[in-house]
Amino acid sequence: MKTTLKRGAGLLLPIYALPSPYGIGTLGKCAYEFIDFLKGADQKYWQVLPAGPTTYGDSPYQSYSAFAGNPYFIDLDLLAEEGLVTKAEIESFSWGDHPSYVSYGLLFENRPEILKKAFARSCHQQTEEFRTFCEENQFWLEGYALYMACKEHFQYKPWYEWEDGLKFRKPEALALYQELLRDRIDYYKFCQFQFFRQWKKVRSYANENQIELIGDIPIYVAYDSADVWQYPEYFQLDENLTPKKVAGVPPDAFSDDGQLWGNPLYDWEYMEDTDFWWWRQRMKASAKLYDALRIDHFIGVVRYYTIPYPASNAREGQWVWGPGGKLIRALKEEAGDTKIIAEDLGVVIPEVTELMEQEGLPGMKIIEFAFGGDNTNPHLPHNYTPNSIVYGGTHDNETLAGHFLGKSGWEIEYAMEYMGIKDPERLIDRIFRTAYQSVASVAIFQVQDVLGLGNEARTNEPSTFGDNWKWRLYPGQLTYQEQGYLKRLVWVFRR
Repeated sequence: MKTTLKRGAGLLLPIYALPSPYGIGTLGKCAYEFIDFLKGADQKYWQVLPAGPTTYGDSPYQSYSAFAGNPYFIDLDLLAEEGLVTKAEIESFSWGDHPSYVSYGLLFENRPEILKKAFARSCHQQTEEFRTFCEENQFWLEGYALYMACKEHFQYKPWYEWEDGLKFRKPEALALYQELLRDRIDYYKFCQFQFFRQWKKVRSYANENQIELIGDIPIYVAYDSADVWQYPEYFQLDENLTPKKVAGVPPDAFSDDGQLWGNPLYDWEYMEDTDFWWWRQRMKASAKLYDALRIDHFIGVVRYYTIPYPASNAREGQWVWGPGGKLIRALKEEAGDTKIIAEDLGVVIPEVTELMEQEGLPGMKIIEFAFGGDNTNPHLPHNYTPNSIVYGGTHDNETLAGHFLGKSGWEIEYAMEYMGIKDPERLIDRIFRTAYQSVASVAIFQVQDVLGLGNEARTNEPSTFGDNWKWRLYPGQLTYQEQGYLKRLVWVFRR
């Protein structure tokens, strides 16, 4: 069945980038205020990045779990309203000095302390709501909670450096640590319970206001994750549970060494033998959270790049055929009413296009990429098809202002000629208008581009480390001026 997206527009803003107090965006007041902003601007979509608990480096695409929620996103003021913590306790901790950037180090030190206080005072274990939550999520929750408790116990060493009994999940070792760390296991279950109950209310509020949430499924999971530790048989690991080969992409115009992601690769033959059970569970769980889901690195479903482990770069590797339509059809069976979007960026081979057409999946166009080639560039609006999403840029790209303004050359000249302007200062406005007036079903822009911010507000620069995933809105930064601008574009171009 074809996935059809209704004509509309939306904004891309990660949860962590909301202007909530206490150091990072949360599922509290500012999430509801952002939905109010979207509604006032006649937007139909809010796209977020993966919302799982992040590991070292803070990337939402490297998570401790493909199923769990990030406990940093639990709103502390809502916990205070429940009587689990006090305002004075919350404000007794430092959450960072800069309202536009997340201080992950302070969060790592301080956020668990306030959550532990809330856990100690909570009576959630006696509630039917909590028991139902645990029953519905048992297949991942038990393993995740034990994994996190063990990580904390072993000073956050990766699971493959734990003692052998626990590393290989021997029954006696699992029983020992389940008893030894019972309180910590319960704490991690509490955090997930709070995250998902807050998320459910935010999504309900969005839907009540005719806003659909678009989520993001990273195609791969982190090696140091509850998923690989709990289900090693689904991955290409040797007898010592070390990856045989890892994921990445080969060298291209952007990187001489390619990109070495380091994620363990799936054992697709075993996955297929089990009727894609693990992936079905993943889609079923994600579909409860979102109205639409973008499958990141969709081309890897058809053909994926394998790099020998260990390796220092992605130069030495080879392409291998993936599960293709077998996996996509299994995911569609579990998705229900949740729409599937293909992130078909990169080197797209004919087989990818054929699969998308066969399964009726909308793909992506990036207008920031449109003007660097000739008039056959698939990212140019005259080459779009209706069942697609046009983005100004993604979380991995420069902001529009950072990419276009203050520069010269063929790309800028072509962009100005294409959009019929002579003043380069008008480029960003014309990019918005060109995307909105295109035949693409949906137009989505990053909030940074609505605000006209430069690369100081960039979300992520691939293959770099240290300054990514930090930018966030400060209170009051989005105003009625931006809301009115977007609302006008929606009306002019019938979005």
